Amino acid sequence: MAAVPVPPPPLLASHAAVRAAASAVSRSRRGRLTGDHPPQVAALRRGDWVKLICGASFEDAADVRNLSLVYTLAGVDCIDCAADASVVGAVNEGIDVAASIIPVIQRPWVMVSVNDDCRDLHFRKAEFDPEECPPDCSKPCEKVCPADAISLGHIRVDEHTRSDGKLKGGVLTERCYGCGRCLPVCPYDKIRAVSYVRDPTTTSKLLKRNDVDAIEIHTTGKETDTFHALWNILSESINNVKLVAVSLPDIGESTIDFMNALYAIMEPHLEGYNLWQLDGRPMSGDIGRGATKETISFAVHMASVSERPPGFYQLAGGTNSYTIDCLKKADLFQSMTFPGSAISETTISQQALIGGIAYGGYARKIIGRTLRKLPSQFSRARLEDHPDHLLEALQEALSLVGPVKGYPAL
Repeated sequence: MAAVPVPPPPLLASHAAVRAAASAVSRSRRGRLTGDHPPQVAALRRGDWVKLICGASFEDAADVRNLSLVYTLAGVDCIDCAADASVVGAVNEGIDVAASIIPVIQRPWVMVSVNDDCRDLHFRKAEFDPEECPPDCSKPCEKVCPADAISLGHIRVDEHTRSDGKLKGGVLTERCYGCGRCLPVCPYDKIRAVSYVRDPTTTSKLLKRNDVDAIEIHTTGKETDTFHALWNILSESINNVKLVAVSLPDIGESTIDFMNALYAIMEPHLEGYNLWQLDGRPMSGDIGRGATKETISFAVHMASVSERPPGFYQLAGGTNSYTIDCLKKADLFQSMTFPGSAISETTISQQALIGGIAYGGYARKIIGRTLRKLPSQFSRARLEDHPDHLLEALQEALSLVGPVKGYPAL
């Protein structure tokens, strides 16, 4: 028997400021022409599409729910999450709460992420046995983890004494998204990465749900056979979704040939829209300004090549608050022609060369600052129950989404 959905909580009077900010966003978006396209596709064509990446391996349902709530209110077009039923449910619950606050809000598409082989860095988890750690370890792994996914403490025999110094805790598997920053900092080389491949049969079932709108297939760019095998398994359900995205790194001169080979595999079964995610420096957007350089370079490369395959193009991997400025400096922000190219009626594209930006680690970081301010007993709380914190989180999200969308100052 299907679970009965939990009704959203009643709105609090103190949600007024949240409603005011989110309503201004909603009004701004309603004034934009979409033509015959869904609003998400119209955003890609204009070049102001924004996607939230919850993380292909991030499975903390409470955080995913709160992130989805905040960024839906901020007006993202898509929310990308792990191909896991409970995580998909958390995304949709967050969207539902946003819709209870602003009934006319545009619902973002829900995307699930999968991989075609185990070499993709987005599909791994850190792992170690805390009892093997020296008791006097300074625990640099705990300090460097951007997801607060490592927690270590001493085992106590009773309230007065400790055991022989062994540590307890370790990796919180559902929070680890595989960034790998803990691996090189362990002074005792105790941490290992465990890679995995999402079960394609389970993914195929997810695509048949009415609350999943898109899929993203991560590939390493090393071979097409594994992609082809996964595509064959998904082919019966792939057209239940509106958008198929492929995420890949820049592999140099062979990138275009590789992408065209993938498109040739997809084309016979592809009925909806397709998108290419240009993954510059994976899982690094929260590090700083320099992290965005690789995805900008990737974008310049792709925009300059006429032989690129059909579809929309979107940045990812190292994206943060500096990405828009860097994209503008490259003359690629919402541009329909490549800088310096001869302009004629035949060369002007009907869509932006770069359709938009996906934000992951940085988007989670700026909201995480607010979530950590909640009283400790509310660490797993519903953010809407704390309107002041919800408003603070929304303002942070708008500072990231607004420059892409061109929102008026709020």
